[in-house]
Amino acid sequence: MKGLPSLERAVVVLSRFPGVGPKSARRMVYHLLRRGPDAIRELLDALEGIGARIRSCERCHNLSEGLLCWICADPARDPTRICVVEEPSDLLAMEKAGLFKGVYHVLGGRLSPLDGVGPDALHLASLESRLSDGGFVELIVATNPTVEGEATAHFVAQLAEPLVSRVTRLAHGLPMGGELEYLDESTLYQAMVGRRDFRRD
Repeated sequence: MKGLPSLERAVVVLSRFPGVGPKSARRMVYHLLRRGPDAIRELLDALEGIGARIRSCERCHNLSEGLLCWICADPARDPTRICVVEEPSDLLAMEKAGLFKGVYHVLGGRLSPLDGVGPDALHLASLESRLSDGGFVELIVATNPTVEGEATAHFVAQLAEPLVSRVTRLAHGLPMGGELEYLDESTLYQAMVGRRDFRRD
């Protein structure tokens, strides 16, 4: 990127974001330029704030500005039910649906041997540690309904079954190949209500 004009460098950087192509990135850059230096400074300040203040919750690995995220710090949450998701964005999608009142565990991805993502790359050891402490009556596996998500779900269930009395999986009203963060509240609601016991074939 060295030697590229500033505008083109900005387009290249923004194009790296998921779902943002060169045309969308260029529109974003032009929008910022039209709004002026204050808008650019506001964006820079917000990004610097993310880098300086956002960390991983030490209990569930959600995004947090303190040692514990807002969910882990909430005494009103049901501490006996834990929902395992792939990413913080999936947790937010579940919260938006408004049905689950327990706690979460964010894996930080999904198993994908072809991409070199094995069990050690995910927050599985800390999940096992939390479950070993006892107190959970149900673990809900809410990984995405993709091939990798299903493989991760089976791995999590195998890990959890000796430690939790009930392991469930979100119902397959979820579209195969879909991502939780892009589903509407109604679909997530039906999937949560229709969840079933996790059975390995």
